[in-house]
Amino acid sequence: MAAGAPALAPDMATFRGNLQHTGVYEGSGAPKLSSIKWKFHTDGKIYSSPAVAQGKVFFGSTDGSVYAVDDESGKLSWRFKTEGRITSSPAIAGGLVYFESYDGNFYAVDAANGTLKWKFATGGERRFAAKHIHGIDPPEEMMPDPFDFYLSSPAVWDGKVYFGSGDGNIYGLDAATGSLVWKFKTGDVVHASPAIANGILFIGSWDTYFYALDARTGKERWRFKTGEDPKIHNQIGIQSSAAVAEGIVYFGCRDSNLYALDATTGAKRWAYDNKGSWVIGSPAVEGGRIYFATSDSGLFHIVDAKSGADVASMSFKWPMFSSPSIAANHAYIGSHEGKLFAIDLGTRQVSGVFQTDASVQNGPALTTKDGGPKYEAAMPSNFYDDIVAGVQKMFSVGAILSSPVIVNDTVYFGSADGYLYAVR
Repeated sequence: MAAGAPALAPDMATFRGNLQHTGVYEGSGAPKLSSIKWKFHTDGKIYSSPAVAQGKVFFGSTDGSVYAVDDESGKLSWRFKTEGRITSSPAIAGGLVYFESYDGNFYAVDAANGTLKWKFATGGERRFAAKHIHGIDPPEEMMPDPFDFYLSSPAVWDGKVYFGSGDGNIYGLDAATGSLVWKFKTGDVVHASPAIANGILFIGSWDTYFYALDARTGKERWRFKTGEDPKIHNQIGIQSSAAVAEGIVYFGCRDSNLYALDATTGAKRWAYDNKGSWVIGSPAVEGGRIYFATSDSGLFHIVDAKSGADVASMSFKWPMFSSPSIAANHAYIGSHEGKLFAIDLGTRQVSGVFQTDASVQNGPALTTKDGGPKYEAAMPSNFYDDIVAGVQKMFSVGAILSSPVIVNDTVYFGSADGYLYAVR
């Protein structure tokens, strides 16, 4: 835990379980994923990762609402409606729930009853956009990135709440009042989530730079330049949120690398080349090893934290934007296939699989004979409109972009089928 950071309850009330975003939870977990404790349905997709605190599970939906449901029964406690979809993950501190909406506002609501305490207007949300993105036609048209799903998830520390925005800024607000303390301008959209360690805030931007800022003042300590795309198909920028451990900061990039930087200086320790496949999810860090997944290649990697050397890899065939979570020597991670996997880290075998309702119903028609995604069934051409519609059709299998949260013997996560699941 960073010096000066408030202790978090064991039910973990912030994205990735702690301010350093290591993705490690103290619960026993559910290695077999054998039964549903409950499920709760919203009117949209759930890309948001849940936060669990004060006997409630808090999460956002693309229907524009943040929900609080009872963690034992799954019954609705309250719902707070905004004017835009919510794909950020809430943080709970001091009796307040903090989150960002696509309506361009950052909110603080009462955790007990969902009443608004304050809201802060940013310069407005937008997705990353570029010409001929990912080689999609027409080449000269500016296109919002169809894979820019998440908003920045807030971190609360030292009386302030921090987050990034589509307006290109990183913000530090007074956590009690919502008044601006500082803002830092980057060169493009910031949808990664800030990690904090030893008073330093770590976050990446779509401008291809990774930043270390003084969390109290917003002043830059250092920045690190990630890769460019020589094909000009915009395989650039940082969606992955960083994890910090033992003086090193780890994050993924759309240049296909997972980076390890010195947290004090920003010097590169190592980079793991994923051979063209993005790293969108956040890495988990435990016991001297890094756990992360790739997008197109659908690989789950285990590498040595100090050297970046391969320890093991497992193929899941479908893309994974969900971040792995660790509990009791098991990793839990969701897939675009609509499946949540439990992986025994001792044997490096899958110990349990949970399949969403939509995956059971719609998966076969969108799966190839060898078990991979059948993109041609969803995307008839390379024209932008067909790609956007095709992504949503592929998500009809109940894709899991939410990162699992483990509390005691229960795993909580959301799905594109609109359900928040609690699985044992």
